[in-house]
Amino acid sequence: EFVFIVGASGAGKSTLLKLIMREEKPSSGNILVNGYDLGSLKEREIPALRKSMGIVFQDFQLLTDRNVHDNLDFVLKCTGWKDKHARNDRIAEVLELVGLLEKGYKRPHELSGGEQQRVAIARALVCRPSVLFADEPTGNLDTASRDQIHSLLMSVREQFNQTIVMVTHDMGLADSVDRKIVMSDGCIL
Repeated sequence: EFVFIVGASGAGKSTLLKLIMREEKPSSGNILVNGYDLGSLKEREIPALRKSMGIVFQDFQLLTDRNVHDNLDFVLKCTGWKDKHARNDRIAEVLELVGLLEKGYKRPHELSGGEQQRVAIARALVCRPSVLFADEPTGNLDTASRDQIHSLLMSVREQFNQTIVMVTHDMGLADSVDRKIVMSDGCIL
């Protein structure tokens, strides 16, 4: 399913994602994600939760001291991929998916904003997550790059039957998804 969480700035969309990713702990109620109860989740269990999800940030959060390939390799190493050939194969696979196979040697500052966001999407997908969360992934992009990223995410959903939850204030994109959740003043309407 491709789900949009929409609402004006300050509606609570990003806070909801932070709760789902367990960057913030809920003060009350229950949040269940991929079999984890986030209210009672122990600190040592958070890495396992996050391994089950891919996260795309609005500001990319790429490691600037390494190239695209090494950004992706870092994630694979951190999540237990020991075989270098398997890592390289997976990196090539996701870079081809996002249309950047030939740019693996470039550092983030050598890429356009749209290309950096595609690397961020590749990084989120590299470990085959059960769900992909995207926090305003088109917010800092021009219209052409925004449309490209949206098309890429739609393609990922179709090709890999990938669940995607995207936070956005761009209501224009929301008509093309399976479900739309509207937030206002911290509440889901």
